[in-house]
Amino acid sequence: MTPRTLSTLVLPAALLAGCAAPAPDAPDSGKPHHTRAGFRNPDATGPIDKPLSALLRWRYAALRDGLPPPPEAPTPRIAPDLAALRANTSPGKPSVTWIGHASTLVQSGGLNILTDPVFSERASPVQFAGPKRAQPPGIALADLPPIDLVLVSHNHYDHLDRESVVELARRGGERTLFVVPLGLKAWMARQGITNVVELDWWDVHTVRGVPVQLVPVQHWSARTLGDRNRTLWGGWLVRAPDLHWYFSGDTGYAGHFRQTRERSGPVDLALLAIGAYEPRWFMKEQHMDPAEAVQAHKDLGARQSIGIHWGTFELTDEALDQPPRDLARARDAAGVAAQDFGVMAIGQTRWLPARNARQSLP
Repeated sequence: MTPRTLSTLVLPAALLAGCAAPAPDAPDSGKPHHTRAGFRNPDATGPIDKPLSALLRWRYAALRDGLPPPPEAPTPRIAPDLAALRANTSPGKPSVTWIGHASTLVQSGGLNILTDPVFSERASPVQFAGPKRAQPPGIALADLPPIDLVLVSHNHYDHLDRESVVELARRGGERTLFVVPLGLKAWMARQGITNVVELDWWDVHTVRGVPVQLVPVQHWSARTLGDRNRTLWGGWLVRAPDLHWYFSGDTGYAGHFRQTRERSGPVDLALLAIGAYEPRWFMKEQHMDPAEAVQAHKDLGARQSIGIHWGTFELTDEALDQPPRDLARARDAAGVAAQDFGVMAIGQTRWLPARNARQSLP
């Protein structure tokens, strides 16, 4: 097997499969999702384990069958309205801009908030191999408005990019706060990033009057062969006065969506992952498919949802442009209107109606 073939088989999958065992002696707080072997998922059934044999079976079949197929059309892209985004500095005019994959810029509560910022050419521990961007970010990092808050869902390379967060911290200084799941504060400190708050599931940190909460999702974490599930993962719930919104990060479908709604009420906007879902025998526990994302939209009681985590990096067996087509079919089957759950072009900004100022936070 040549090095190139080995890279084709293993490196993209390493971002998703986590074949190494966890390191021993993790702290155990007594909470159900904390164990001495690391963190585990909300239902307390343990980590999402796939043996190396399953990983190689998947990657070999994909190579043999020529998967993923090429997209029928490039991911839609438009020029960002940078002037409008920079001018939007006051609460009351919320917006969301899709930068690509799981990276979005959300303006709410007078804050500029980035989710899972990845601006590098590859989602990989190295920049000479691994999944490569299909197109540049919708907004270049240097063109962003001043960032107040960066929300990181977990430590996989397509969600936490070292070069991006280091540059954001350098540019933002004390203004830019990074809020991360448990265990990632130490990693950030090793990169020289110190303006960091780490949270456990259901913890809340308030930024300039805006509550930010880490909520459970079904996933896992790893950046090396020896740190599987040593740091936590999660979604984010932000309850700004002008917009209550949810960001899924990476997740399989499970009961945590209903639990989030039961504890915190419905949301105005949900940013839900709809890509990286084939083959289902390998991906189901860790990534939703579009039909499951539609159910998550309903579970959350979302007024509007936007599909993200597609069209940017080839990570799994579906074509880059397949998720929106599958989303349309799933939406129709579930009786969800197109305007209630759709997708955006990379670089596009959607301006959202502000919440009624008389409506109290749940």
